[in-house]
Amino acid sequence: MSKRTLLIIGCGDLGMRVGHSLAPQGWDICAVRRRPPSAEGDFNWIAADYARQGALAFAQQLRPDIVLTSFTPSSMDPEGYTRGFTQAAANVLDGLGSHRPRHLIMVSSTRVYAETEGGWIDENSPLSTQDERALAIIAAERLFLDSPRPASVVRFGGIYGDPHGRLLTRIAGGQVAPAIPLRYTNRIHRDDCAGFLVHLVRQSTAGAPLSPVYNGVDNDPAPAHEVESWIAARLDIATESMPAANPQLANHKRCRNARLAASGYALLYPDFRSGYEEVCRHLTN
Repeated sequence: MSKRTLLIIGCGDLGMRVGHSLAPQGWDICAVRRRPPSAEGDFNWIAADYARQGALAFAQQLRPDIVLTSFTPSSMDPEGYTRGFTQAAANVLDGLGSHRPRHLIMVSSTRVYAETEGGWIDENSPLSTQDERALAIIAAERLFLDSPRPASVVRFGGIYGDPHGRLLTRIAGGQVAPAIPLRYTNRIHRDDCAGFLVHLVRQSTAGAPLSPVYNGVDNDPAPAHEVESWIAARLDIATESMPAANPQLANHKRCRNARLAASGYALLYPDFRSGYEEVCRHLTN
């Protein structure tokens, strides 16, 4: 049997974790990045700026079985989100030409939802109509979901797992989020991000139907103050609360993950305590 091909467009840490999981199982991994690493044995690296029109013209000749996209904005302003998401998604579809992969999978964000007051949301909840950056992500989603190719988007919450990430660095400096105003946060460990994407790739290649949209979050939306105070206590760090954020910047929601659970994927870290316990262990060993 010929090898299957996975094309990862925007292959950063998450894409590399997916690729490293699938390469030993006989997958050819073609990975696109603006500046590929100098050496990565399991990957066929392609240097390309996926936000530039025509840069993905090679995709049709690769004839990938699965396409996984993990876009990032080319700059942090709305125009950078438009280039990094909306234009990038259009470039992917143009680059594939007449080829129809078995499935397109887009890494997206729970930022796209309209809810800002702590309510519960699922994959059918209203999407933002105000956040210009979210609108660029939503437009990219729609390009994939409205195309004639089978597609799914996975809206991940806050991805964590790096012991040296910004949150852990701030807590190490003695600052945690305030308890008031209440602000719910949603998260998922990076190992579960990669694990769920691998799960979807396997399901698709086995012929199982995929949902068009999944929320990629754990089982436990929790207030930011609770999460950060728990981490500080685990690391035995004395902290003080940061000044309350501007209410307009403290948008919050609680995301349900019923479709993820129904897909058969079992979370390695179902809540922030189990996930951050693993992260903290790396810092204290």
